Amino acid sequence: MELKQAIMEDTDKLIEQVLKLKQQKNTVILVHNYQIPDMYKIADFIGDSLELSKQAAKTDADIILFCGVKFMAETAKILSPKKTVLLPTLEAGCSLADMATAEKLKEMKKKHPKAAVVSYINTSAEVKALSDVCCTSMNAVKIVNSLPNEEIIFLPDKNLGRYVQSKTNKKIILWDGYCSIHHELNAEALTDLKKQNPNAMVIAHPECRTDILQVADHICGTGGMAIFAKLDKAKDFIVVTECGMTEKLREDAPDKNFHSFCNICPYMKTTTLPLVVNSLKNNQNEIKLPEEIIVKAKKALDRMLEFA
Repeated sequence: MELKQAIMEDTDKLIEQVLKLKQQKNTVILVHNYQIPDMYKIADFIGDSLELSKQAAKTDADIILFCGVKFMAETAKILSPKKTVLLPTLEAGCSLADMATAEKLKEMKKKHPKAAVVSYINTSAEVKALSDVCCTSMNAVKIVNSLPNEEIIFLPDKNLGRYVQSKTNKKIILWDGYCSIHHELNAEALTDLKKQNPNAMVIAHPECRTDILQVADHICGTGGMAIFAKLDKAKDFIVVTECGMTEKLREDAPDKNFHSFCNICPYMKTTTLPLVVNSLKNNQNEIKLPEEIIVKAKKALDRMLEFA
């Protein structure tokens, strides 16, 4: 009990330190849904990666501190190029984003010169700069269907790409990438959990494999999960995504019951309060991008925002 009390007191001190630094340095703190609960306590905005970057662009903050992963901080920099963008730790990468490189995309574009490139938000700034338009899991189908091209290079997530293919007559050229957190979830285990909780609605992220999505009652990204859980009449939900989302839903809708069917993303869990303090104190791990990359990537993001 004494150790637990000491840890709580240390956490409170760190939170106080962060909030003080945030005010002194005119900082806005963005926290992704998958972060550890301690991060929620320092957040100005909590949500999915794109919504957070949009919120940051609207503020008069000088500094954006992004508690998420690198591609998210890059997106914030692209949308707010004059602001200083900090990532508490450079270890916060993304295995899915790493599966798509600018060099491989250039090769793919040469093989399919008539195809439009639709790049999922979970990609590097360099990949976005080579894309015609970006998308999120929520608007991917709408964006693909709105394009004049009959062929679409969709990257990097093949599971999301297959989901989009099921909703369009266009030819989707899949990239061989996936989010291991979602890809490795087991459909038989999910079916068993559903049988144990027959009244529960299954909400699944479209980065999951097709056999998982076939069990789901509703398919959406993290932003959509929060909206659906709040508005739906059901009281029980099985949440199929990264484990942190369930914690956030329990906080947002305490009158409802959420069962986790999930894996933990080690990259999302690397951010801690001491790392946030260090980053803010020293402007450590600033995200810097070449002007040319920012300009080209912003065109792809702006085009997505126009569709949205």
